[in-house]
Amino acid sequence: MNRLKGSDLLALGFMTFALFLGAGNIIFPPSAGMAAGDNIGLAALGFLLTGVGLPLLTIVALARVGGGMALLTAPLGKRAGMLFAVAVYLAIGPLFATPRTAVVSFEMAVAPFTGNSAMPLLIYTLAYFAAVLFLSLNPGQLVDRVGKFIAPVLLAALLVLGGAALLMPAGAIGPVAADYQAAPFVQGFLQGYLTMDTLGALVFGIVIATAIRDRGVTDGALITRYSVIAGVIAAVGLSMVYLALFYLGATSQGIAGEAQNGVQVLTAYVQYTFGTAGSLLLAVVITLACLTTAVGLLTACGEFFSGLLPVSYRTVVVVFGLFSLLVANQGLTQLISISIPVLVGLYPLAIVLVALSLLDNLWLSSRRVFVPVMAVALIFGVADGLAAAGFSHWLPALFSQLPLAGQSLGWLVPVLLMLLLMALIDRALGRPKPLEA
Repeated sequence: MNRLKGSDLLALGFMTFALFLGAGNIIFPPSAGMAAGDNIGLAALGFLLTGVGLPLLTIVALARVGGGMALLTAPLGKRAGMLFAVAVYLAIGPLFATPRTAVVSFEMAVAPFTGNSAMPLLIYTLAYFAAVLFLSLNPGQLVDRVGKFIAPVLLAALLVLGGAALLMPAGAIGPVAADYQAAPFVQGFLQGYLTMDTLGALVFGIVIATAIRDRGVTDGALITRYSVIAGVIAAVGLSMVYLALFYLGATSQGIAGEAQNGVQVLTAYVQYTFGTAGSLLLAVVITLACLTTAVGLLTACGEFFSGLLPVSYRTVVVVFGLFSLLVANQGLTQLISISIPVLVGLYPLAIVLVALSLLDNLWLSSRRVFVPVMAVALIFGVADGLAAAGFSHWLPALFSQLPLAGQSLGWLVPVLLMLLLMALIDRALGRPKPLEA
């Protein structure tokens, strides 16, 4: 029975870390830290719970069932589970998230030097997706190529940036913004929620499990154990990066007080601290972060759709890679305007699915609990998606009056109420567990 060596396990953890760390993960913490000011501790804690905790729990849930989403969605029924999985893979893959990694990295790392016109974007995305395809076409080499080579370079660049933020802050921690005065923990929680890494974790689970199997590990218990360890290593790395970037933002109000987003905060800091070299460092960080995320997303889509359809893994990867290239050249603004409502609508379903799966031992009949609770999450997730798309006037007034509706969390209270109701009904009806097993 093959086991992973310590160095291979560390490389697996680095690979998992690199898969999760996209541009959005680098942008959100500085802006949240700047707004949090003196309340940085509570805001950062809230951010870590949803930006790190939820994705880690998702990896654990997937590891328990072998890494694939099919078993995770089994209590929903084959058809409903498959529809949900296809929607997640398409949204997080070629339709939105994968092209966005290319466009975001171009806008942040290349456009400041080349300008933001169509030709530089086309040239950059051609080179970018050529690299993504090269790394994705042989998924068995992901641990070696990403975990042992690319991730350490990315980590080293982040250590320079994070170390500078801690040792050479641009100033003292600034005042607290209005939104972070009353409830800094909640604001940080929502910012971490908006990273939407839980959706990423749903598709990365199969990449992690496949990478372990490709190292010759066949024992299911070991695959689960190694997946969880990789998730923990990634969670520790992400937490360190987030905390350093929170502090960077909190101490940069003097040089970036008018910044509207994390990109501007980071750009102001690296220019202030490193000059032109800082801009190049930031370009390396953003490009590598986006590249590794795109590789993970494309690999996951290849694994999933080659198992679902009568086509090879390589065919899926090439077709989706070329499609992502075409979508990326439509521009960032159009991509974001379309993708955010879809992702906001899917996210409640992903969170509820993971939570129900982790609590599976509490239910006598998983299907009896999963189906109605997920149905409520679907209804309110669609409502949040419509609201995010600017169609809130289509919805009954009740949806906008729910607690946290303004933060796209209107689904939370109805889902908890339905969960409590179905848990009571499940206990009252009794028995089905042995039949389901």
